[in-house]
Amino acid sequence: MNLLRIELRKVLPYRTFWFILGIYALLMVLILYASSHITVNGTDLGTTAFTLPELWQRLTYVASYFNLLLGVLIIILVSDEYSFRTIRQQVIDGLSRQDVVMAKFFVVLTLAITSTVFLLVIGLYFGLVHGTNHSLSAIFSQSDFLLYYLVQAVAYMSLALLVSFFLRKSGLSIIAFIAYAKIIEPIIHFNVPDTLDKYMPMKVFNSLTPMPGQEILDQLTMPTELLSPAWAVLPSLLYIGLLLLLSFYTLKLRDI
Repeated sequence: MNLLRIELRKVLPYRTFWFILGIYALLMVLILYASSHITVNGTDLGTTAFTLPELWQRLTYVASYFNLLLGVLIIILVSDEYSFRTIRQQVIDGLSRQDVVMAKFFVVLTLAITSTVFLLVIGLYFGLVHGTNHSLSAIFSQSDFLLYYLVQAVAYMSLALLVSFFLRKSGLSIIAFIAYAKIIEPIIHFNVPDTLDKYMPMKVFNSLTPMPGQEILDQLTMPTELLSPAWAVLPSLLYIGLLLLLSFYTLKLRDI
Protein backbone atom coordinates (compact mmCIF):
# COMPACT_ATOMS: atom_id res chain seq x y z
CA MET A 1 0.00 0.00 0.00
CA ASN A 2 2.91 2.34 0.67
CA LEU A 3 4.25 1.75 -2.85
CA LEU A 4 0.81 2.39 -4.32
CA ARG A 5 0.45 5.63 -2.34
CA ILE A 6 3.80 6.82 -3.69
CA GLU A 7 2.67 6.12 -7.25
CA LEU A 8 -0.74 7.73 -6.80
CA ARG A 9 0.88 10.93 -5.52
CA LYS A 10 2.68 11.16 -8.85
CA VAL A 11 -0.13 9.94 -11.08
CA LEU A 12 -3.28 11.62 -9.78
CA PRO A 13 -2.20 15.23 -10.43
CA TYR A 14 -1.03 14.27 -13.96
CA ARG A 15 -3.42 15.73 -16.56
CA THR A 16 -2.44 13.25 -19.28
CA PHE A 17 -3.48 10.41 -16.96
CA TRP A 18 -7.01 11.80 -16.62
CA PHE A 19 -7.18 12.76 -20.29
CA ILE A 20 -6.50 9.20 -21.48
CA LEU A 21 -8.87 7.69 -18.93
CA GLY A 22 -11.49 10.23 -19.99
CA ILE A 23 -11.09 9.17 -23.63
CA TYR A 24 -11.46 5.51 -22.59
CA ALA A 25 -14.66 6.19 -20.63
CA LEU A 26 -16.13 8.57 -23.21
CA LEU A 27 -15.58 6.23 -26.15
CA MET A 28 -17.11 3.28 -24.31
CA VAL A 29 -20.20 5.28 -23.34
CA LEU A 30 -20.58 6.76 -26.84
CA ILE A 31 -20.35 3.32 -28.46
CA LEU A 32 -23.00 1.90 -26.15
CA TYR A 33 -25.22 4.97 -26.47
CA ALA A 34 -25.00 4.92 -30.26
CA SER A 35 -25.73 1.18 -30.33
CA SER A 36 -28.82 1.67 -28.20
CA HIS A 37 -30.32 4.08 -30.75
CA ILE A 38 -29.86 1.99 -33.89
CA THR A 39 -32.96 0.55 -35.53
CA VAL A 40 -32.71 -2.29 -38.06
CA ASN A 41 -35.85 -3.30 -40.00
CA GLY A 42 -38.00 -1.61 -37.40
CA THR A 43 -36.32 -3.47 -34.53
CA ASP A 44 -34.49 -1.56 -31.82
CA LEU A 45 -30.97 -2.98 -31.84
CA GLY A 46 -30.43 -1.87 -28.24
CA THR A 47 -33.09 -4.27 -26.99
CA THR A 48 -31.20 -7.19 -28.53
CA ALA A 49 -27.63 -6.03 -27.97
CA PHE A 50 -28.12 -5.08 -24.32
CA THR A 51 -30.06 -8.13 -23.20
CA LEU A 52 -28.56 -9.71 -20.12
CA PRO A 53 -26.65 -11.96 -19.65
CA GLU A 54 -25.29 -11.91 -23.24
CA LEU A 55 -24.39 -8.24 -22.75
CA TRP A 56 -21.34 -9.09 -20.63
CA GLN A 57 -19.57 -10.91 -23.45
CA ARG A 58 -20.40 -8.17 -25.97
CA LEU A 59 -19.32 -5.42 -23.57
CA THR A 60 -15.98 -6.98 -22.65
CA TYR A 61 -15.26 -7.79 -26.30
CA VAL A 62 -15.69 -4.12 -27.24
CA ALA A 63 -13.69 -2.99 -24.20
CA SER A 64 -10.83 -5.34 -25.11
CA TYR A 65 -9.90 -3.04 -28.01
CA PHE A 66 -9.33 -0.19 -25.58
CA ASN A 67 -6.78 -2.16 -23.58
CA LEU A 68 -4.28 -0.75 -26.08
CA LEU A 69 -5.18 2.69 -24.75
CA LEU A 70 -4.53 1.56 -21.17
CA GLY A 71 -1.21 0.12 -22.31
CA VAL A 72 -0.27 3.43 -23.93
CA LEU A 73 -1.08 5.16 -20.62
CA ILE A 74 1.31 2.87 -18.75
CA ILE A 75 4.03 3.52 -21.32
CA ILE A 76 3.61 7.29 -20.96
CA LEU A 77 3.76 7.09 -17.16
CA VAL A 78 6.93 5.00 -17.12
CA SER A 79 8.75 6.81 -19.93
CA ASP A 80 8.04 10.17 -18.30
CA GLU A 81 9.69 8.90 -15.14
CA TYR A 82 12.78 8.03 -17.17
CA SER A 83 12.72 11.49 -18.75
CA PHE A 84 12.50 13.24 -15.38
CA ARG A 85 14.85 10.72 -13.70
CA THR A 86 12.19 9.91 -11.10
CA ILE A 87 13.01 6.19 -11.13
CA ARG A 88 16.67 6.92 -10.52
CA GLN A 89 15.81 9.24 -7.63
CA GLN A 90 13.53 6.62 -6.06
CA VAL A 91 16.36 4.06 -6.09
CA ILE A 92 18.74 6.64 -4.58
CA ASP A 93 16.15 7.36 -1.89
CA GLY A 94 16.07 3.71 -0.84
CA LEU A 95 13.58 1.80 -3.01
CA SER A 96 14.86 -1.41 -4.52
CA ARG A 97 14.44 -2.00 -8.24
CA GLN A 98 11.97 -4.73 -7.41
CA ASP A 99 9.95 -2.16 -5.44
CA VAL A 100 9.95 0.14 -8.46
CA VAL A 101 8.55 -2.61 -10.71
CA MET A 102 5.97 -3.69 -8.15
CA ALA A 103 4.86 -0.10 -7.59
CA LYS A 104 4.15 0.22 -11.31
CA PHE A 105 2.37 -3.13 -11.29
CA PHE A 106 0.12 -1.93 -8.46
CA VAL A 107 -0.86 0.97 -10.71
CA VAL A 108 -1.61 -1.60 -13.43
CA LEU A 109 -3.85 -3.54 -11.03
CA THR A 110 -5.60 -0.36 -9.90
CA LEU A 111 -6.32 0.69 -13.48
CA ALA A 112 -7.54 -2.80 -14.41
CA ILE A 113 -9.87 -2.99 -11.41
CA THR A 114 -11.16 0.53 -12.03
CA SER A 115 -11.90 -0.15 -15.70
CA THR A 116 -13.64 -3.43 -14.78
CA VAL A 117 -15.84 -1.71 -12.21
CA PHE A 118 -16.62 0.96 -14.81
CA LEU A 119 -17.72 -1.75 -17.26
CA LEU A 120 -19.87 -3.30 -14.54
CA VAL A 121 -21.61 0.02 -13.88
CA ILE A 122 -22.30 0.95 -17.51
CA GLY A 123 -23.23 -2.64 -18.30
CA LEU A 124 -25.83 -2.68 -15.56
CA TYR A 125 -27.17 0.70 -16.65
CA PHE A 126 -27.59 -0.15 -20.33
CA GLY A 127 -28.69 -3.69 -19.57
CA LEU A 128 -31.41 -2.62 -17.16
CA VAL A 129 -32.58 0.38 -19.21
CA HIS A 130 -32.55 -1.18 -22.70
CA GLY A 131 -32.55 -4.91 -21.99
CA THR A 132 -35.62 -7.04 -21.46
CA ASN A 133 -34.39 -9.51 -18.84
CA HIS A 134 -33.85 -7.94 -15.41
CA SER A 135 -33.74 -11.05 -13.25
CA LEU A 136 -30.86 -11.65 -10.85
CA SER A 137 -29.90 -14.81 -12.69
CA ALA A 138 -29.60 -12.83 -15.92
CA ILE A 139 -27.53 -10.12 -14.24
CA PHE A 140 -25.02 -12.49 -12.65
CA SER A 141 -24.97 -15.19 -15.30
CA GLN A 142 -21.95 -14.78 -17.61
CA SER A 143 -20.64 -11.97 -15.40
CA ASP A 144 -17.43 -14.01 -15.23
CA PHE A 145 -16.53 -12.27 -18.50
CA LEU A 146 -15.78 -9.24 -16.35
CA LEU A 147 -13.15 -11.27 -14.49
CA TYR A 148 -11.72 -12.48 -17.78
CA TYR A 149 -11.53 -8.86 -18.92
CA LEU A 150 -9.75 -7.93 -15.68
CA VAL A 151 -7.04 -10.53 -16.35
CA GLN A 152 -6.79 -9.37 -19.96
CA ALA A 153 -6.38 -5.70 -18.99
CA VAL A 154 -3.61 -6.61 -16.53
CA ALA A 155 -1.91 -8.71 -19.23
CA TYR A 156 -1.96 -5.92 -21.84
CA MET A 157 -0.62 -3.35 -19.38
CA SER A 158 2.04 -5.78 -18.11
CA LEU A 159 3.29 -6.13 -21.69
CA ALA A 160 3.30 -2.34 -22.03
CA LEU A 161 5.22 -2.13 -18.76
CA LEU A 162 7.97 -4.41 -20.07
CA VAL A 163 8.22 -2.52 -23.37
CA SER A 164 8.48 0.82 -21.56
CA PHE A 165 11.22 -0.45 -19.23
CA PHE A 166 13.11 -1.87 -22.19
CA LEU A 167 12.86 1.04 -24.64
CA ARG A 168 12.32 3.95 -22.20
CA LYS A 169 11.20 6.39 -24.91
CA SER A 170 7.43 6.89 -25.07
CA GLY A 171 7.08 7.22 -28.85
CA LEU A 172 9.22 4.21 -29.68
CA SER A 173 7.62 2.14 -26.90
CA ILE A 174 4.08 2.91 -28.08
CA ILE A 175 4.96 1.94 -31.66
CA ALA A 176 6.64 -1.29 -30.52
CA PHE A 177 3.76 -2.18 -28.18
CA ILE A 178 1.03 -1.70 -30.79
CA ALA A 179 3.15 -3.27 -33.56
CA TYR A 180 3.73 -6.44 -31.56
CA ALA A 181 0.10 -6.74 -30.46
CA LYS A 182 -1.51 -6.03 -33.83
CA ILE A 183 1.11 -6.78 -36.51
CA ILE A 184 4.11 -8.87 -35.45
CA GLU A 185 2.43 -11.66 -33.53
CA PRO A 186 -0.54 -11.95 -35.95
CA ILE A 187 2.00 -12.42 -38.77
CA ILE A 188 3.67 -15.18 -36.74
CA HIS A 189 0.28 -16.85 -36.37
CA PHE A 190 0.09 -17.40 -40.13
CA ASN A 191 3.28 -19.46 -40.00
CA VAL A 192 2.52 -21.51 -36.89
CA PRO A 193 -0.13 -24.26 -36.59
CA ASP A 194 -3.24 -23.34 -34.58
CA THR A 195 -2.44 -26.10 -32.12
CA LEU A 196 0.66 -24.11 -31.12
CA ASP A 197 -0.14 -20.47 -31.81
CA LYS A 198 -3.22 -20.56 -29.60
CA TYR A 199 -0.75 -20.53 -26.70
CA MET A 200 1.10 -17.42 -27.90
CA PRO A 201 0.73 -14.38 -25.61
CA MET A 202 -1.61 -12.10 -27.57
CA LYS A 203 -3.78 -14.96 -28.77
CA VAL A 204 -4.09 -16.22 -25.20
CA PHE A 205 -4.98 -12.72 -23.97
CA ASN A 206 -7.54 -12.22 -26.75
CA SER A 207 -9.09 -15.61 -25.97
CA LEU A 208 -10.28 -14.14 -22.67
CA THR A 209 -12.85 -11.96 -24.47
CA PRO A 210 -13.91 -13.88 -27.60
CA MET A 211 -16.00 -12.23 -30.27
CA PRO A 212 -19.73 -12.90 -29.79
CA GLY A 213 -20.98 -15.23 -32.50
CA GLN A 214 -17.50 -16.54 -33.28
CA GLU A 215 -18.87 -20.05 -33.66
CA ILE A 216 -21.22 -18.85 -36.43
CA LEU A 217 -18.38 -17.08 -38.21
CA ASP A 218 -16.24 -20.22 -38.00
CA GLN A 219 -18.92 -22.14 -39.90
CA LEU A 220 -18.70 -19.66 -42.80
CA THR A 221 -14.92 -19.27 -42.88
CA MET A 222 -11.85 -21.25 -41.88
CA PRO A 223 -12.23 -21.73 -38.10
CA THR A 224 -9.63 -20.26 -35.76
CA GLU A 225 -8.62 -22.47 -32.87
CA LEU A 226 -8.76 -20.55 -29.60
CA LEU A 227 -8.64 -21.43 -25.94
CA SER A 228 -11.89 -21.00 -24.08
CA PRO A 229 -11.89 -17.96 -21.73
CA ALA A 230 -11.73 -20.20 -18.66
CA TRP A 231 -8.78 -22.17 -20.04
CA ALA A 232 -7.00 -18.96 -21.10
CA VAL A 233 -6.86 -17.61 -17.53
CA LEU A 234 -4.00 -19.79 -16.27
CA PRO A 235 -1.63 -19.22 -19.22
CA SER A 236 -2.48 -15.51 -19.06
CA LEU A 237 -1.48 -15.39 -15.40
CA LEU A 238 1.73 -17.24 -16.23
CA TYR A 239 2.50 -14.72 -18.97
CA ILE A 240 1.81 -11.85 -16.58
CA GLY A 241 4.28 -13.33 -14.09
CA LEU A 242 6.85 -13.77 -16.86
CA LEU A 243 6.39 -10.18 -18.07
CA LEU A 244 6.89 -8.88 -14.53
CA LEU A 245 10.00 -11.00 -14.10
CA LEU A 246 11.43 -9.70 -17.38
CA SER A 247 10.59 -6.14 -16.34
CA PHE A 248 12.51 -6.61 -13.11
CA TYR A 249 15.57 -8.06 -14.82
CA THR A 250 15.46 -5.36 -17.47
CA LEU A 251 15.52 -2.68 -14.77
CA LYS A 252 18.13 -4.58 -12.77
CA LEU A 253 20.60 -5.15 -15.56
CA ARG A 254 20.46 -1.72 -17.15
CA ASP A 255 21.77 1.59 -15.90
CA ILE A 256 19.03 3.95 -14.73
